[in-house]
Amino acid sequence: MDIVVQQHCQNINWQQVAELLQFYGLSDLDAATQQLVFSRSYAVVFLLQDKQVVGVGRALSDGICQAAIYNVALAKHLHGQQYGRLIIEKLVAQVKHCNIILYTHPQTVQFYQRLGFSLMKTGLVRYGDDDFEAMQKMGFV
Repeated sequence: MDIVVQQHCQNINWQQVAELLQFYGLSDLDAATQQLVFSRSYAVVFLLQDKQVVGVGRALSDGICQAAIYNVALAKHLHGQQYGRLIIEKLVAQVKHCNIILYTHPQTVQFYQRLGFSLMKTGLVRYGDDDFEAMQKMGFV
């Protein structure tokens, strides 16, 4: 079962994207909205196994000096096999000339540190009223 890396939004099963992100609590947006979100992103990476979406990630950027990585998710059966690293490497390569910030779950901070990311001392966030309490409970703030 080979993994195919795709860096465009054509022929993606958006329901599978939505389900993968929902599984990890990264997003509760429906398939149609995920298609808009990813299509409007500067860079995208999809990992496909037998035409099924098994990994995703995206970056927002001005294309010149700043970028942010979001929505990185990988099917559990692929954890520990370097595919998470592959998603990040492919995204970073598309914005390599930029400063990159990354928004992640508290449980995955060390993973990203091993990939060269550093904790920020001045990062701030402003959540919508409905999200703040949930993010606080999960240890984001």
